[in-house]
Amino acid sequence: MINDAAEFALWVSPHILSNTARVLAEVLGLAEQTIDAYIDVLQEMAAASGGSELDPPQTVADCADWEDNRILDLAAAVGAWVIVSADVDLVHMSPWRGRAIVEPRQFAALVDASRRTHRRRG
Repeated sequence: MINDAAEFALWVSPHILSNTARVLAEVLGLAEQTIDAYIDVLQEMAAASGGSELDPPQTVADCADWEDNRILDLAAAVGAWVIVSADVDLVHMSPWRGRAIVEPRQFAALVDASRRTHRRRG
């Protein structure tokens, strides 16, 4: 797998992966084999990006939503400088401890704009 976003690393946790699997099953009704393949791809993407899967200690209690605190635990543990999430409660916490929390489309637009600027200067 080639990482075309070498400036970023993807980090996942068992919590994120299990919730992803749950949503794929309960909301989208995907088959277990498809879900397993999807989770495998996420793990491969994390490894290929220079990130990994990490089960961080539960130290954050900044958000009323326990699930959101698990995302923040991971960000704190890996020293992330940006969190990409479509979760409204998380996005409204931005910046959190100096870290931007942006929606996926906003993140993609920022990366695209940065790369276009870099190409013009290069």
